[in-house]
Amino acid sequence: MPVHLTPPQLTVLTVLAVASVAWLLFMTRLLRRVRSTGPARAALPAAQVPPVLPVLPALPCQRRSGPHLEVVELTPAEEDAFAGLVRQLGGGS
Repeated sequence: MPVHLTPPQLTVLTVLAVASVAWLLFMTRLLRRVRSTGPARAALPAAQVPPVLPVLPALPCQRRSGPHLEVVELTPAEEDAFAGLVRQLGGGS
């Protein structure tokens, strides 16, 4: 028994280790069961990839495209001012 751990700390550490192993075994069995008993599994040959798990209904669908692009028309004076700013920042006079 390590000297720097008290008996309650060792007890908690042991319980956490046992719970972690139990959770790992449970998840492994659950995933194997889902993969092996799916309705699409019977129709698939043995060499194909297992079916994808169904989408969670609580999560919103992801957007397939980016945000809407905004376009602002500049007046000729604004275009000249912007061109002057770009030249100034680019090092040209």
